[in-house]
Parts: sequence; structure tokens; C-alpha cells
Amino acid sequence: MNQTDTEVRAKGMMTKRELEEAVREGRIDTVVVAIIDMQGRLMGKRLTGDYFLQGDLDHGTHFCNYLLGTDMEMNTPPGFREMNWEGGYGDWLARPDWSTLRRIPWLDKTAMVLADVVSEATGELIDIAPRSILKKQLKKARDRGFHIMMASELEFYTMEETYESIHDKGYERILTAGRYNEDYNLLQGTRNEPLYRKVRQYMTESGIPVESSKGEACAGQHEVNLVYTDALSSADRHVSFKHGLKEIGIQEGYAITFMAKPDHRWTGSSGHIHISLWDPDLKNNLFYDPAAKHHMSETMRHFLGGVMKYTRDLTLWFAPNINSYKRFAPESWAPVHIVWSRDNRSAGIRIVGDKKGLRIENRITGADINPYLAYAAMIGAGLEGIEQRIEPEAERKGNAYEVKGSPSIPGSLYEAIAYWEGSDTVKKILGEDVAYHYGYAAKLEQQAYDAVVTTWERARYFEQG
Repeated sequence: MNQTDTEVRAKGMMTKRELEEAVREGRIDTVVVAIIDMQGRLMGKRLTGDYFLQGDLDHGTHFCNYLLGTDMEMNTPPGFREMNWEGGYGDWLARPDWSTLRRIPWLDKTAMVLADVVSEATGELIDIAPRSILKKQLKKARDRGFHIMMASELEFYTMEETYESIHDKGYERILTAGRYNEDYNLLQGTRNEPLYRKVRQYMTESGIPVESSKGEACAGQHEVNLVYTDALSSADRHVSFKHGLKEIGIQEGYAITFMAKPDHRWTGSSGHIHISLWDPDLKNNLFYDPAAKHHMSETMRHFLGGVMKYTRDLTLWFAPNINSYKRFAPESWAPVHIVWSRDNRSAGIRIVGDKKGLRIENRITGADINPYLAYAAMIGAGLEGIEQRIEPEAERKGNAYEVKGSPSIPGSLYEAIAYWEGSDTVKKILGEDVAYHYGYAAKLEQQAYDAVVTTWERARYFEQG
């Protein structure tokens, strides 16, 4: 993750005019318009090429506003302020951002564009939409003279069966596409290379340049690193990659999961975030100071201080699901303490690289994040650190799992909700409406889980209880 992608930015991408030509010539006949929902999924419509040519898509296409007020199973629970039966579940607009337009090589004659969620009456961004939330933080950064560069590392499990077969078995006895720890193991990687090679090629052809792929620390687990770029493009690529990988897997007969901890016996899947601040011309990494300790500039120190101070308040977006918290365990390759260290994989925050490559790696985030929200949380906390000139605590060397006296990562969604709701800083960074909306959604998720009797409970208490 040391490079930027100025030289490959255009590969696989299209302009609106190029799309119009491709539709007229019959090379494209389907245009996908997608928004990002609360869970980080793509939702939208498939438009015919003819309708695209005739319609005024610059204005946007309608969708029901309930899409930003559902749970993971697309239920529409009461209690959201923005969408409810009293308000009639009206429409918002998905307004295409044509800079995200890309050809989708794994789908026949198809292009896709990501869209911002806007009000039809005013044309303004809807505050609670994930892409709007990230854009707000990026504007704050630009107003202070910062250009933010980011990248995601994505870990996932590949299953040697389909989503349907796993569902029909009740999500038990799932067969991974591997039989042993394949971390960097090229021999085991070769077994699934026909799939992963196709993924790397397809993604690059669709404007999502991949740095590398590798086996990860459990059977069937793999990691793909996306090229470092500006924060909004990085989040756009993250969700497009995740969605596309699942589509390719479906076509090839594999199920892919980005659950943080699919099985308590397996290594958790991370979604590490890398970040650095640059000047507006992208000439200087503002985190780098050759005369400073660890080459960390004052800007970097204060940004790091903010991230560390407010991580617990914002953990809801770093670990958004019930399952997310199963990943945090000692000596698991996932952190348990909010400490920083230079190139130390036991710490929650790792400082890596040097000079133009100097950056912060957030190792708390899991593969199940919504990147727009996790990015926004990290940026917002860091900017607060710069504004308040927050100094981070001293570097923790050695085994960070054995740290005493430093804050720990919240151990459950319950705990994360409590930090979120009790934080004035969350409301300051995100606004009261966003803070309420996502806090309420988290409480609904917790309530849904609490109402279910699990197989574990029956096995433990049915006879002996």
C-alpha cells in the first residue's frame, strides 16, 4: 500500500459520453444505478440502455426512502425519524456520480454507476446516507487544507459450496475452499487461483485496481489489497469490490463471506484501514517530518491522538454488528487494546511506511464494516485531534495483548452503543440526526439478537439446565 494510482485511475472507467456511445453501438444494454445502504450494501435498479439514453439521469432516479432504514434482513422497523408509515415511506433520488461509472466485465454488456442520495425537493444530499456522511468529513478536511488518502485491506472466506446449499444446511458444517492455514501459502492458493485470478483481472478491468491477493491465516481465508487513493474513491472501490466478488463467486459456484467471525474456531476477517493526510496538490505527505521521532509530524501525532481518544465513542462504525465483537481476542491477530505501535500487529493502531508512504493503519476495523461510515469515523476523530491538539499516549512496544492501563476496545455491541449514545463528540462530529439514526439501528440489531434462542443455548441448557 505504498503507491498511489494516478497512472491507472482511468483504466476500466467510463465517461457518460462513452456510455452513451456504447449503448448506441450495442456494447452496453444494462446500466446499474446503485446507492449504498446503512450496512454497506449496494441497492438500486438495472436500467435498460434505451431508457438511459431517453431519461434524465442527471436529475436522478427514484427509490423508496425505507432503504436507509432497514435491518440486515430488509425489515422496516418503526422508530426511525426519516422514514416511517406516518411519513408514507416516500421517495428520495439516487443521483448518479458519473465519476464512478465503470464497465462490469463479469456481467454481460453491463455498466454501473454509484449514486448520491438527494432530496427531490431541494437536490441536497440526505444527511444519513453513508456517502453523504463521508463527503461531509472530507469537506471539513479540505476546508483545513487536507487531502485524505486511504485504502482498505479486505479479508474474506471462500466456501466450496453455494449460498443456497449453506442456507439449506442451516449454516452448519460449512465447507471452506481450503483444508489448512494458507497464510502466504502459494501451494494452497493455487487450488483457488482460477477464481482469484479472475477476480484480480475483472476488478482491474472495472477500474478497481488490485495490489495483490494472498492466502490468510485460516483454511479458505484470503485477502485482497486495493490500491491507495483518495478517500471517497477508496470507499467506492471497497463496496464495488465486495459486491463484485460475491457476484463472481455466485457465477463460479462459490459463496464468499465478509463476516468478522464466521466460526469461533476460525481466524477473524479484518478490514484494516490505511490513512494519511496530504497537501491539496498531493505533493507532500503531511504526516511525514524527517526531523521528528518516528518521522511523525505534529499533524500526524494530533490526528493519531484524536483517533485513539475517540475510538471507543465511534466503535459502532468500526465494529457494526453483533458478530463483530467475536473477533477481538488475545493473540488472535485482532487487537484488544487501543494502543499504537510502530509495525506491531498486536496493537490496535499500527504506524507503517515512511516518507510518502508513512501512514496510520487501523487494525480494529473488521471485514464487515461499511467503509463510508468507518472512514468518516476515523477522519472525524482525527480532525478533532488536530483541532484540540491531542497528543497520543506513548508508543506501546512488545506484546500489546498484555498491556495494562490503556483503554480496551468495547467487548460487545451493547458496550459500543453505550459509548456512542453517551458521547457528545459523536454528535459534534456527525450531527445529532446521524448519531440518532445509526444508534437506533444498532439498538434494533441488539434487540433482534436478544430475542433469538440459539443452538449453543439449547446444547448447553436443554438437558443440564
